[in-house]
Amino acid sequence: MSRLSLLLIAFCSPMLLFAQGAGLAQAAMDYFNSATLTDAQVAEYSRQAVQQMDQKNPVAAPNDPYTQRLNRIVSRHRTVSGLPINYKVYKVPDVNAFATADGSVRVFKGLMDIMSDNELLAIMGHEIGHVINHDSRDAMKSALRRSAVRNVAASQSGLIGKVSRSQLGGLADYMLGASFSRRQESEADDYSYDFMKRNGYNVMALATSFEKLAKQSGGGGGSVTQILSTHPDSKARAQRVRDRARRDGLAR
Repeated sequence: MSRLSLLLIAFCSPMLLFAQGAGLAQAAMDYFNSATLTDAQVAEYSRQAVQQMDQKNPVAAPNDPYTQRLNRIVSRHRTVSGLPINYKVYKVPDVNAFATADGSVRVFKGLMDIMSDNELLAIMGHEIGHVINHDSRDAMKSALRRSAVRNVAASQSGLIGKVSRSQLGGLADYMLGASFSRRQESEADDYSYDFMKRNGYNVMALATSFEKLAKQSGGGGGSVTQILSTHPDSKARAQRVRDRARRDGLAR
């Protein structure tokens, strides 16, 4: 065994105490394999996890007004930065949205109820930015390492192995509550800003969406949802967008 493998086993040993039904060596190798996941493998795990989430949440039907509105908003953006995107609405009251490495974007009814069309597009642009910037990939690798998912490497035939439903459920829960560094959040904001500007939308929709989120978290009566609790200060982010728009001559 290489020195690197031995170091990894030593580093992983506290986490391996929680592994059940597997030896220390196997769990250590699982941990190592999670660090070598390819983009294609992460996308496949994302697809499986989102598929399970779609089964557990009320998905708006094709003729539902929420689906029709979302389809109208994203009609020009079925592919973003070369990534094919599939959009769905979860008819739950949470103020939330997320995007995953397989190109799935899920928008919650509660978010649609408080945002304009352009604000929704700006938020989706931010979430897609995390995928394009590989933040989602890197965060999922970290989640897989932390949970020591077994046999995560591809098989000899090159096909991704399937994880158990309970493991997928854990990844699904992770995707709903994923948090990123302040730098990653700023870069995703910049991606959304550039996306809005490039496609001829008002970039100020990104600022006003943050201001609405700030108001939502300021004691409006509802509980703070994931999109609020896992992101940095919304007012500061809105001001950053406004400052950049002024520099670009897009706002006063």
